[in-house]
Formats: sequence, structure tokens, C-alpha cells
Amino acid sequence: MEFVRLLLVFLHLLGMGMLIAMFFVQRRAGADAPLNKGWLHGSALQLLTGVALVGLAPLTDQDYDHVKIGIKGVVVVLIAALVAVNVTKPRPATWLTPTLAGLVVLNVGIAVFWT
Repeated sequence: MEFVRLLLVFLHLLGMGMLIAMFFVQRRAGADAPLNKGWLHGSALQLLTGVALVGLAPLTDQDYDHVKIGIKGVVVVLIAALVAVNVTKPRPATWLTPTLAGLVVLNVGIAVFWT
């Protein structure tokens, strides 16, 4: 069971890395470029692996702060919702990419600094 937990943590971290990479990809593409679908894939990976990790907590003797997990969940759902609404638009709003990046950094900060 420990291997499954570690695999989920690994995938969770890859999802976070994907979201950070999408900021740089989006910036390089320019302000006129449509929103990259990688934002949606990264946020989905984060959400699914996070839910799986919390669901497996009793089996792996992990104890999570449910308030922290809830706030992180709300932030990643907000990221996914913003992307889902704007991914089909030919040109996203100028505030969207920095906002998404800020939400990603907020989520990483909560994960690291909230003990």
C-alpha cells in the first residue's frame, strides 16, 4: 500500500509541475494565444490524486488536516473552473494567466507552509 501512496504523491507532484510549466508555456505563446489545455489536465491530475490520497489515508496510516485539504481542493477546483470556462475562447483575458499562476503558487504555499 505504501507504493500506491508514493505513486499517488509522485503523480500529484507531476500535476503541480505541469501547472507551473503551463504558466511558462502560456507566457511564451503570447497574449493572443488561446489557453493551453495543459492547465486543465494538470488541475485534473492534482484533484484526482489529491482525492485518492485522502481516500487512502486510513489504509496508509496517514493523518491529514482536513481544513487544509479542503482549502487546497477549493483552489484547484477554482483553477479548473477558470480554465474550463476560458479554454474554448480564442483569446483569454489578460488577467487570467497571472491569476492561474498565483492560484498555483498559493496551493503550493499552503501545501508547504501549513503544518
